[in-house]
Amino acid sequence: MNTAANQVTAEEIKVILRAADEIIFQGGRTLLAKILKGSKEKKVMELKLDQCPVYGFYKTWKLDDILLKIDWMIDHEFFEIRYDRKLPMIVFSRKGWQIQMDQYTDELLEEWREWIRNGHHNPDMSYLKDRNREMILLLIEKIKESREKTLIPYLELWEKIDYKKVKQEIRIAIEAINQNEPIDPSVIKAREEAINEALEVEEPVDLMIKCWGCLKRFTFSVGEQQFFKQKGLSFPNRCKKCRKNPIWR
Repeated sequence: MNTAANQVTAEEIKVILRAADEIIFQGGRTLLAKILKGSKEKKVMELKLDQCPVYGFYKTWKLDDILLKIDWMIDHEFFEIRYDRKLPMIVFSRKGWQIQMDQYTDELLEEWREWIRNGHHNPDMSYLKDRNREMILLLIEKIKESREKTLIPYLELWEKIDYKKVKQEIRIAIEAINQNEPIDPSVIKAREEAINEALEVEEPVDLMIKCWGCLKRFTFSVGEQQFFKQKGLSFPNRCKKCRKNPIWR
């Protein structure tokens, strides 16, 4: 076994989250591992997952070792497992989404800058409509903070096609950039600190849970927690003895 598979750096956390963004609630651990491996499998190609910017990040790794990385992400609560019928699907935890949302909005902003460099003057902004509202508002905030007047034509195109709330925020951003309003560094600092905090890893520990049946406390071990998380199960609220008792079934 590759011992490095049990160690995940902050960079790797971001990479794995970025890859997962392509298949959230559409695929599970194995498909995610294949993106990171750079698999040429038919399903990966059909879903165009080879276009993911982190496709093949672990191309020299064995698939089983990549799966250990993904399981580590589940154990440390960057991902959750949800079931669609009987199929286990990868979804973001709250902190996982917080990190991915931050890096994805940076990716979108850099895409705009690339369009400007390439002279792309009239992009179709409908790709931003009906996206996650929290992410969209963060993107607008980052554009506003950039104070880059070259981005205003894109904002104006976007403003024409989106909903009222988003239009209002876009207009505020345009006016802030045009008037060169001062940037509040405390807002940026707070956001950076929140991301750094989300990236901090605390190792799982045994939990003491109060049983709803006998009212006594029971130990829910790290190993049991890992099993429940990877199966997409809620943590138990009754001890093993009470769980076996027919009255609680």
